[in-house]
Amino acid sequence: MPDLPLNERLVIPAAELSWRFSRSSGPGGQGVNTTDSRAELVFDLAATTALPPLLKARALRRLEGRLLEGTLVLTASEHRSQWQNRQAALRRLAELLRAAIEPPPPPRRRTKPSRGSVERRLSAKKQRGAIKGQRRSRPPLPDD
Repeated sequence: MPDLPLNERLVIPAAELSWRFSRSSGPGGQGVNTTDSRAELVFDLAATTALPPLLKARALRRLEGRLLEGTLVLTASEHRSQWQNRQAALRRLAELLRAAIEPPPPPRRRTKPSRGSVERRLSAKKQRGAIKGQRRSRPPLPDD
């Protein structure tokens, strides 16, 4: 298998990826009982040398729910051929790592609501309160 590019500067060497294959459920007819088409990709994120320490720490923190002892395991069994399942697993790993190492969004800048929006909100509240006030039962008028 070729190396896995994450972007133009980051590449995961194929030597850091290990594969396991097993029989797959799903499409394939009788062939599903004889071919090991299910691909399981194992990537040791904690021990990788392909990512700089900052990106590795970010990825470990963001993917901690999916990791098992620092190892990421991805399974693909949606295709009938082992090769297509291997490609699908590689695509998923690349997408997952790209999302995990991207920088955090810029912090939100706090703003004040405009005077007009405050006035509109308060007048809508007054109007709603008036409508609800009309629903209240009134005390009966005294009999004269």
